[in-house]
Amino acid sequence: MKVRLAYGETGLTVELPDEATTVVTPVHHAAAPDQMGVLRAALRDPVSGPPLRERVRPGQTVAISACDGTRPQPRHLMIPAILDELDGIVDLDDVTILVATGTHRGNTEAELRAMFGDAVVDSVRIVNHDARDQGSLTYLGRFGKDVPVWLNTAWVEADVRITTGFVEPHFFAGFSGGPKLVAPGLAALETVLTLHDAARIGDPRATWGVIEGNPVHDDVRAIAEGTGVTFALDVILNRDKDIAAAFGGDILPMHAAATAAARRVAMRRVEAPFDVVVTTNSGYPLDQNLYQSVKGMSAAFQVVRPGGVIVCAAECRDGFPDHGSYREVLASAPSPQALLDAIAARPVTVPDQWQVQIQARIQAGARVVVHTSYLSDADLAEAHLERTDDIAATVTEALAAAGPGARVCVLPEGPQTIPYLSGGRA
Repeated sequence: MKVRLAYGETGLTVELPDEATTVVTPVHHAAAPDQMGVLRAALRDPVSGPPLRERVRPGQTVAISACDGTRPQPRHLMIPAILDELDGIVDLDDVTILVATGTHRGNTEAELRAMFGDAVVDSVRIVNHDARDQGSLTYLGRFGKDVPVWLNTAWVEADVRITTGFVEPHFFAGFSGGPKLVAPGLAALETVLTLHDAARIGDPRATWGVIEGNPVHDDVRAIAEGTGVTFALDVILNRDKDIAAAFGGDILPMHAAATAAARRVAMRRVEAPFDVVVTTNSGYPLDQNLYQSVKGMSAAFQVVRPGGVIVCAAECRDGFPDHGSYREVLASAPSPQALLDAIAARPVTVPDQWQVQIQARIQAGARVVVHTSYLSDADLAEAHLERTDDIAATVTEALAAAGPGARVCVLPEGPQTIPYLSGGRA
């Protein structure tokens, strides 16, 4: 059986044994025939509350939050759709687009042009949020379960605040999009560290598809609701990263509707765990570094048997990456279990420990092998990972080691598909 894996921008084909292989993909949804039309409909006929144009008055300032370059958000369509709705009410000089980087690096001008298009970059002020720049942040108080909240000052001071994102299952926040475009997207480092502390990340409810009762998402929702969002616009993407559906309106009802749609597309039940799971990180842009690729590993971990093998295909053109503390934290202990112990004993949260905590938990329960075009054996050894140049050969060896009747599951779209075991929570 030949299976096409999402990998980088070109994809990767592997051949696996027919009789032992189960392929699990998202429910296919065709792209909306009129991509701009479905966005306009979401802005004009929202899930909850009045249309966008009725929420804005002449002379007001507007801040628009958008995903950073690690996310396949169709910003080049969503931002122009919003600007078209604001035309005649708001001057473009009064609009600021904030790239909701969270703790990630800011995007370069070339990246911004690829993300938003030349017309938007040349006509609207775009600012990369910087969680570490205290001078660009405003303290708003404590929200949720005692989370100290600083948000980007340009966002706080805007008369109109609009979030834009896309919704898919998230490995510890339940679902992406919606309130995440406020915090952690536009939050200070201290706020992010609190939201991602070891207790919250270690809670079994901080996982794929869980919103209510998830300690991470409960606080994220409390921050967005407590600090105020004027209008929210989210989309659901299909496997080709085209818009399949769009949702607009008041942020929490809108996000609830979008997550219900995303759940139907992405959450797929399987009957029993597998000896081997082959996964990806959904191809570019999500697989541009190892840090993000933990999501693909986590999707596979949901259905691999204890002690089984996960093979993750992730291009990692941006390395670990070099910015942030992920690589440093990974290399700070000799094994995944030692990392978990160190994180549990640490009195304060350090940047990127949450990604390491989840990765270490996966590696404590399964052998993880990575196929990448940019990281060496030595690089991956720092992360306690193995490397393979031949996915098919690695799978064949793992199936033989598992014995007669061993089975392999393939997630060609990585975390765009979240498998769960029968009897588990959908």
